[in-house]
Amino acid sequence: MKEFAVSIVTIEDVKKFVSTMMKFDFDIDLISGRYAVDAKSIMGIFSVDLSKELRLVAHTDDTAELEKAIEPFIVK
Repeated sequence: MKEFAVSIVTIEDVKKFVSTMMKFDFDIDLISGRYAVDAKSIMGIFSVDLSKELRLVAHTDDTAELEKAIEPFIVK
């Protein structure tokens, strides 16, 4: 399991983000405060406050491909 701080700002970002998450066969959660949603669910993502800091939790040990794919969303 590995965590990343991510930012999703626009509706287009949400679409791109979900499309990217769908490419992976392991569970990925998006956490905002005390709420956790499936990162592959567009409705789930729209149900959290996108103005707050988001944490992406990948339930796998091999995150190299995921890290490359989410590079535009990672908060630096």
